[in-house]
Amino acid sequence: MHDPEEGTKAWEVDPENPRNWSGGRKWAMAGCVSFYTFVSPLASSMMAPALPEIAVGYHITNTTVIGLTLSIFLLAYALGPLVLAPLSEIYGRTWVLHISNLVFLIFTIACAVAPNTASLIIFRFIAGLGGSAPLAIGAGSITDLFAEDGRAAAMGIFTLGPLIGPVVGPVAGGFVTQNLSYHWIFWIIAILAGAASVVAIPILKETYAPVILRRRAKKMGKEVKSPHSLGEILWLNLTRPMTLLTRSFICFVFSLYMAVIYGIMYLLFVTFPLLYAKVYGWKAGVAGLAYLGPGVGFLIGVMFAGRTMDNIYAKLKERNNGVGQPEFRIPVMFVGSLLVPIGLFWYGWTADKALHWILPVIGSGIFGAGMMMCFLPIQVYLVDTFTYAASAVAAATLLRSLFGFVFPLFAERIFETLGVGGGYSLVAGISIVLGWPFPVWIYFKGAAMRARSDLTR
Repeated sequence: MHDPEEGTKAWEVDPENPRNWSGGRKWAMAGCVSFYTFVSPLASSMMAPALPEIAVGYHITNTTVIGLTLSIFLLAYALGPLVLAPLSEIYGRTWVLHISNLVFLIFTIACAVAPNTASLIIFRFIAGLGGSAPLAIGAGSITDLFAEDGRAAAMGIFTLGPLIGPVVGPVAGGFVTQNLSYHWIFWIIAILAGAASVVAIPILKETYAPVILRRRAKKMGKEVKSPHSLGEILWLNLTRPMTLLTRSFICFVFSLYMAVIYGIMYLLFVTFPLLYAKVYGWKAGVAGLAYLGPGVGFLIGVMFAGRTMDNIYAKLKERNNGVGQPEFRIPVMFVGSLLVPIGLFWYGWTADKALHWILPVIGSGIFGAGMMMCFLPIQVYLVDTFTYAASAVAAATLLRSLFGFVFPLFAERIFETLGVGGGYSLVAGISIVLGWPFPVWIYFKGAAMRARSDLTR
């Protein structure tokens, strides 16, 4: 009779186990996943500075439609992971990543040659569906490759993509629009997506253990039976992210906090061009450089969080008789959840009073560092905690992308009513309500909550 424990021990030392591959091979694959994860978010915001030119080119006069050409991408980000993440756990992560990137590439080219507004919006949506795969699946690939002790650094590099992309995008997009045309924004993104496929397809191999073992069994001539039909498996996997959001309080609270911060980031980005153009008199291309404030903050945040989180995890694991727990990732969040509202208050009120331009930039950088110190621990916590890591990340991505889609839609009304300082005081308050009590509570009570759940490892 087969002993599951012996099978697990054998897999732990199996040379086909991705965690036993050489360091160079693992980091090369992590680099490919991170490259995929950088290109797609770049497309989410690179066209933002070109919206006036796009409106003229397509004869768009309705401001909501103009905004929709940009934000429809984030709606696709919300919906895509519901399908792609579960499919990756049935058929493997790697080819879902490759095929999705090719879809993203094809429909980004379609955007460059779109004949009218409707086709541009439809092509942007389909490109967003393809581009959502790395965000939903990439964290699972990192989990497959790296054990808990060394995962934070790799996850930090992976997590930079969704945060740096929306920052670099408007900076590059502003200068591309000024010096070339808005069509070239899509061509540049397509070139990057093509380069990512050329690099990743030969290097990136399957990393998901159940798929590797299933394929090996088939090669050996063994019959691999499933107790469920394909339709039942698909339904189970497609509904799993919603199950995690509705049945796991931990998944819901952390996903909600990530979503609020992500929405605030896009709210911040909406005010940048208006603030620096109107208050400080900067031209569109130069005003785009203000996005480097949060970008530098993201880099500082990921360097601090990646190293500090691994060190804290190792020390707490040692104190716990060598047994690691996902809650050991959370202490870095205590710093991040303090910096997020500080940065928002700083940015909001220095901008409101039209103080020296460097002060709002510094405030946005503080927010960016705090955001990264929250995002990274939550991301690692989700993949450490839940049995189906990609579905847990897909659940978080769903909520995050919905908030990123919705928040900018009411930005104008908030700041007209409350002013820049008052508006950012409001969202800072929301971040405090979610970001201060819940991480502390989960740090102390998370292990007990996980023990009662059938969704966790």
